[in-house]
Amino acid sequence: MGPVLFVLALAVLAWVFVVGDLVRRHRPVWHWYLIGYPVTACRVVLTWRKVAVLNDLAVSRRPPRGLLGDLVVKGDPVRPIAPRASFPRATRMGLTVTVRLHAGQTPATYMKAADALVHAWRVHAVRVTSPERGLVLLSAMATDPLQRPGLATAPAELLSAPIGALESGGAWVMNLRLVPHWLIAGATRSGKSTLLARLVTQLAPQPVALVGIDCKGGMELGLFAGRLSALATCRREAVAVLSALVVDMQERMNACRTAGVRSIWELPDKPRPVPVVVLVDEIAELYLSDGTREGKAEAEQCSTLLLRIAQLGAALGLHLVVAGQRVGSDLGPGVTALRAQLGGRICHRVNDPGTAEMTLGDLNKDAVAVAQAITPEERGVAVCTGPDGGWSRARSHLTPTDEAVATARKFAGMTPELPAITRALAALEGENK
Repeated sequence: MGPVLFVLALAVLAWVFVVGDLVRRHRPVWHWYLIGYPVTACRVVLTWRKVAVLNDLAVSRRPPRGLLGDLVVKGDPVRPIAPRASFPRATRMGLTVTVRLHAGQTPATYMKAADALVHAWRVHAVRVTSPERGLVLLSAMATDPLQRPGLATAPAELLSAPIGALESGGAWVMNLRLVPHWLIAGATRSGKSTLLARLVTQLAPQPVALVGIDCKGGMELGLFAGRLSALATCRREAVAVLSALVVDMQERMNACRTAGVRSIWELPDKPRPVPVVVLVDEIAELYLSDGTREGKAEAEQCSTLLLRIAQLGAALGLHLVVAGQRVGSDLGPGVTALRAQLGGRICHRVNDPGTAEMTLGDLNKDAVAVAQAITPEERGVAVCTGPDGGWSRARSHLTPTDEAVATARKFAGMTPELPAITRALAALEGENK
């Protein structure tokens, strides 16, 4: 019977291995709940005290120093006590652990220990957040959820665009009603242009006006010209377009004041002006000057007009989406002032730490470090802010150029007319002749 039992045991092990591998490949969530989570949870429980001691998360009831006569004697903490941690709670392809801080501890200590937790628990990443004072939430992810993100869905709303998937597995949504203005930073081939294309395809079927400012001769936004109410391809045209939008903004103010309301969203549907989304590609081209008096004047005009729209446009249905490879204070004080008005932030891989700091530094220092860790292979991956003030890693859905162009052409008939901009560009063309 011995050899028979041995063969049967081998057959069972082989069957479990084959079936487990099939489940892991085709049903990774099932595999995680059935096998991955129990093993990882046991690993968390068994290693917690050792990891806490080795990474200065544990404290002693006695101080590490004392008085011996007139001498101060220092030594290692006696019987260190690890922070109290909850039992690991399973999430989709991950788990969470709630830790109660010792007196005097801060979440920063746990952020420094995140890499140690990754290796001890053998997971892809550990994120540290503080949901309330005195508590730290450790969120472990078994695998990279952004390596092959699914097509997450979100409710259809005006000025809301599902553009990708969050690291948590939810939909990544740019909702311009909640966060009216956005700043997008990213180096070449980081996914910035793909995100803009995705945004256009999501906004194209909606009753909104899209205005493009692309001072690279319209190379990027010119592909969607059929759905754009206006397109500026140089700085002089940008000044004309932005000036016309400021005039239109004044008219919207008058309409709201006459009706006795504070925003256009309180107006009846019929007289309500159409919402306008201004897409600016490569913001540096608007701020850099060639040294001439005319160039400096145009740069200052662009800075002033963009800032006015950002400050006053949210309640009037004027929204800014500003993108650039480099966003730094060296472009002038106008960029810093504009940045302060752009509540939504998205940072892809960047070439210099200053751009990541400019994009996310005033909101969360930890987000800057995560953004700087994005590799060239992670195209489309970015660190984004949410309406609740937090941040997350996310990845935009890949939208091929031909698909984006086809979508823009399909909904070209929905393009609203903006007479003020049309007149401004016509006047500028007449001057050039």
